[in-house]
Amino acid sequence: MVRKKVPEWLNSTMWSAPPPPSSFNDDATLLRHSPATKMSSMKKQEAESISVTPPPSTASSVPSPRPRNNGSSISGEYGNSSVAPSSAEDFSRQAHLSAELSKKVINMKELRSLASQSLPDSPGIRSTVWKLLLGYLPPERSLWSSELKQKRSQYKHYKDELLTSPSEITWRLVRSKGFDNYELKSGSRCMLSRSRITDEDHPLSLGKASVWNTYFQDIETIEQIDKDVKRTHPDIPFFSAESSFARSNQESMKNILLVFAKLNQGIRYVQGMNEILAPIFYVFRNDPDDDSSSHAEADAFFCFVELLSGFRDFYCQQLDNSVVGIRSAITRLSQLVRKHDEELWRHLEITTKVNPQFYAFRWITLLLTQEFSFFDCLHIWDALLSDPEGPLESLLGICCAMLVLVRRRLIAGDFTSNMKLLQHYPTTNISHLLYVANKLRSKMLV
Repeated sequence: MVRKKVPEWLNSTMWSAPPPPSSFNDDATLLRHSPATKMSSMKKQEAESISVTPPPSTASSVPSPRPRNNGSSISGEYGNSSVAPSSAEDFSRQAHLSAELSKKVINMKELRSLASQSLPDSPGIRSTVWKLLLGYLPPERSLWSSELKQKRSQYKHYKDELLTSPSEITWRLVRSKGFDNYELKSGSRCMLSRSRITDEDHPLSLGKASVWNTYFQDIETIEQIDKDVKRTHPDIPFFSAESSFARSNQESMKNILLVFAKLNQGIRYVQGMNEILAPIFYVFRNDPDDDSSSHAEADAFFCFVELLSGFRDFYCQQLDNSVVGIRSAITRLSQLVRKHDEELWRHLEITTKVNPQFYAFRWITLLLTQEFSFFDCLHIWDALLSDPEGPLESLLGICCAMLVLVRRRLIAGDFTSNMKLLQHYPTTNISHLLYVANKLRSKMLV
């Protein structure tokens, strides 16, 4: 079999020529120009003091970014892209976005195009754009108010129905049966006579209709959600500070995940879903608009459901080996790598026996939230959510680009060093990563 050569465009001087002085030619410069660092320097005070209600400018409030890897940074392995936008370009794109969002009917094709380049970190923009990209808001601005009112009311109904404690439900049933004025004797205060407690109301009932039986069945899920939410981004005060604001954020995330689990009995809650919810809730809760911020829980719930709808089969173990399961997605990534760089694919999977499941399972199921800092992930998600073919297509393209960007180190490495590199992916410039992913994808269309 004739072995494919490395694509000519990968050997271009664009990748190997020394960068000009203004380019990202060292780790310090790379970090200084990364989206996370720019956001952190703009909003550093957020990390030091968080109030119970977010201040008007918190839509892009960010404490110091949290690196999620222990690798070294990538500097010049494929050269240094000049695609990182300048401040003038940032301002121009922000003005373009603001103009588009102010239209009576928003052009979704244009909005997707703008978002695919990564959104500016200006207050409120990402919150509104993500709601549009996820279909939570319709393109017609005149419908926003009624749509939001209806969805938020629906979420309140879900909470009332699914999250009310069994004891409260029991007392509601008691009152509904005409026992409102039931006189309790002094020796039996707050207790119902045995004849008034039905099988469904009894805490020890095993009946399917018993609210207590359902409650005890949910205990394990509730405890797992509680553990996972408490350890979500522990060094970001928004999620974990000892403040009433952070605690209320945790409670909202628990509510969302538990309601989702109860409404989706087929998959319920799977560890890691908290990591997928975190970016959505963070963006919505930090919307400078008070009404939007106060309803972040409801809005985040529906957007979380919509995002997960494209990946839900990855969380169902029975579908792992099906055409819609996680192994199918991993196989597609392997095929992408082979198509773009067969030498790299062969070295990884044939020579060093690095099965893509060893690293890609986490990359795909957690949407790269564990591979990059939290605030860099927001920019990656701009690209994921803007893809008209669905986030999975962009996700696989970005994963392929991640491998391409470190190909020289991978080809020089053995099983151990390559696994360490891929499980602790190096710090990289996100604009450059997205650029390479788009370049790879455009080659697929030629």
